[in-house]
Amino acid sequence: MKSMLKAAVAASALIAMGAAASATELRLSHQWSNNDVRHKVAQIVADEVAAADVDLEIKIFGSKSLFKPREQYKPLSRGQLDMTVFPLSYAGGQQPAFNLTLMPGLVKNHDHAARLNDSPFMEAIEAKMAEDDVMVLVHGYLAGGFAGKDRCITKPADVEGLQTRAAGKAFEQMLAGAGASIASMSSADIYNAMQTGVLNAANTSSSSFVSYRIYEQVSCYTPAGDVALWFMYQPLLMNKSTFEGLTPEQQEALRDGAAKAQAFYLEEAKKEDADSVQIFRDAGVEIATMTQEDFDAWREIAMQTSYKNFADNVEGGQELLDMALSVE
Repeated sequence: MKSMLKAAVAASALIAMGAAASATELRLSHQWSNNDVRHKVAQIVADEVAAADVDLEIKIFGSKSLFKPREQYKPLSRGQLDMTVFPLSYAGGQQPAFNLTLMPGLVKNHDHAARLNDSPFMEAIEAKMAEDDVMVLVHGYLAGGFAGKDRCITKPADVEGLQTRAAGKAFEQMLAGAGASIASMSSADIYNAMQTGVLNAANTSSSSFVSYRIYEQVSCYTPAGDVALWFMYQPLLMNKSTFEGLTPEQQEALRDGAAKAQAFYLEEAKKEDADSVQIFRDAGVEIATMTQEDFDAWREIAMQTSYKNFADNVEGGQELLDMALSVE
């Protein structure tokens, strides 16, 4: 009898172990450190899913540890990766429409970005993702501005004749249209390029301006404020088939976590802009403000350069552009 009881206990333990082992694990990849807002967005979703106790675990691989930054969309679309926090314009080679998510002057400020996320324009972008078996869990935009080594940059005339670094091809086209010379490089190279006289001005995200200590090399900073030119869409994406293969309870836990993460993302994005202003000001850098008139002048140049290039070279590009521009 004792041996039968022992066998029954052992069998129960094996069944319990099997149930624990069957909990679904999702792999989430991104390129940033654990201190970055985009990692925190992923962590909120992971924590909320864990707290929901629905036999679902999200394992986060940050700091480029699983895939290279620009090489995450293909494995995601093929089901080799479950989730990623990803600047969507990186996948512009696969879906040229995605280049519209890093376009000068398309987004005016963070509240406008939130309205874009809930518009027919974003529905059209999500339909393109669905073609690749990809879906959005968390929408999010991060903003950026300008910094000048010797002068403030608010309007197009301010960049004429300057050697400038821009964040993305569309921004390079617009700045070249305003008379700037373009030097292509990563944000990580801006500091050294300014220090050695290669660059006079740069355009990048608020977080990059701070993390790369650009305030040590410039005299003037034009941050993202009531209006800004530089906004980059960087959502948390998921493989669509993987999501659809989960239980209703697991899907609900993911959606609930995503809603909490999206609200956090919007507030933190605004906070990063404000924090960058204080850091530059504390470093003795002049703070300039872009006016609505300045913004309109930049957008006029973008219309003739970046927007025209997109509309001419992307199938259905003009229609997509019009949808984005129609969001007030």
